[in-house]
Order: sequence, then C-alpha cells, then structure tokens
Amino acid sequence: MSEQKRDLVQEEAPKSTEGAQSGTSSSWKRLLAKKWVFPATYMAAAAIILTLMWWYQGAGITKPDKNVSLDAAKSGTVTENVSGTDAVATNAKQETMQWPVKERSELDVVLPFFDNKASNEVRQAAMVEYGDTFTPHMGMDFARHDNQAFDVLAVMSGKVTAVQKDPVVGNLVEITHSNGLVSVYQSLAEVKVAKDAEVKKGDVIAKAGRNELEKDQGTHLHFELRQGQGGPAVNPEQYLGDH
Repeated sequence: MSEQKRDLVQEEAPKSTEGAQSGTSSSWKRLLAKKWVFPATYMAAAAIILTLMWWYQGAGITKPDKNVSLDAAKSGTVTENVSGTDAVATNAKQETMQWPVKERSELDVVLPFFDNKASNEVRQAAMVEYGDTFTPHMGMDFARHDNQAFDVLAVMSGKVTAVQKDPVVGNLVEITHSNGLVSVYQSLAEVKVAKDAEVKKGDVIAKAGRNELEKDQGTHLHFELRQGQGGPAVNPEQYLGDH
C-alpha cells in the first residue's frame, strides 16, 4: 500500500506543477489584457526617468562660496552694470572760441576777411596789394586806435604746431585745436611760446607787431582760421564768440 501511495503522489505532482504554471500564465494574460496596464506602466517609467535626471543635475551644481563673494566685494573686484538709466552722464562742455585780443572794443578790424559771397565793395576792401599783385585777404587784421602794440591771445586751448619767422608775413605762430581747426597768428613781436608747447584758451602767446606784406597797417595782428594744417581758410567771425 505504501508503494501504491508513492506512485500516486508521483503521478499527481507533475500535474499539480503544470496546473500552477498554467494558472500563473493565465493570470498575467488576464492582467495584460486590461486597458489601463500599458498607460500606467509608461507613466511610472517616465516618472522614474525624470527623477533620475533631476537628481543628476542637482548633483552637478555647486553652491557659491559666500566667503569668496564677500572677499571680492571688500577688495573692490566686484563690478556692477552701470549702463542704461543708472549710468552717470558726463556733460563735458565743449570749449568755445574767444577773440585773439583781450579787449575787442579797443581794437579796429583794419582789414576784413575776403568773403566771395559779399558785395563787390566789401570784397574790394578785403584785397591785399603786394607789389603789383592784389590777393584776397584770408584773415582778419586787428589794430589799436593809437597804433600801439597789444597782447595776442590763444583763441582756444591746443598745441603749438609751428613757430616761424617769415620775411613777408613776419613772425608766425600756429596752434592746432582738438576740434580740427588751426589758428594762425602773423605779424607778431615778442613771441612767448615754442613749438610743441601746450597752451590754454586766453594765454598770451605774443605781442602784435609789423610785417612786410601789410606794412601799411602799421602795428597789427593778422589772424586766420583754417580747417586743418594747410587747409582752406574760413571766416573767423563764424567761430568767434561775443568776447
């Protein structure tokens, strides 16, 4: 009887295992047949991937060193953006031009600038006779009523770019200014500046004297304004102030 029972148990065991396996497979098939299984699985997988990404990014971020920031602020190495409305505007006033003499009212313009747009009478008065030739006068000549010498002033700040002694126009000083204009002073005596010197507006650069070209004018200053060194002459009255 005992042998028969063992044989019966051995015959039933495989059947039980096969039945269990078959039952498990049927359960998975019934679970997978549900419509909500695949969406739920996809959402769970996506949540796990996002969590891993957030963790990875957070691990790579280093917090700023507060001590370093404070040290930089104390040492003055921290810079701030001051552009835009917070920027401090610099209103640098451009230098104006004054007359080349101290007291304009004490002097006469004995020879005006030749303006080709002026009337014939004005243009004839602005011609210079030298020998047998008449040439347009490209500057302004100043002289005192009593024919005495007077101080010649720099009309603007600049650099002395020429100091010469010419047999025709007399002693000459040329000053180049930051705006590109060049002021030229001729018929000078007692020149007080040297080439390459820096002068300021109103500095005395010489005394009025005489020259051969305009000897009929006596003691006077011949003053010109030019657009750059060797450039064309311009009417000084367009630039001179009310001084």
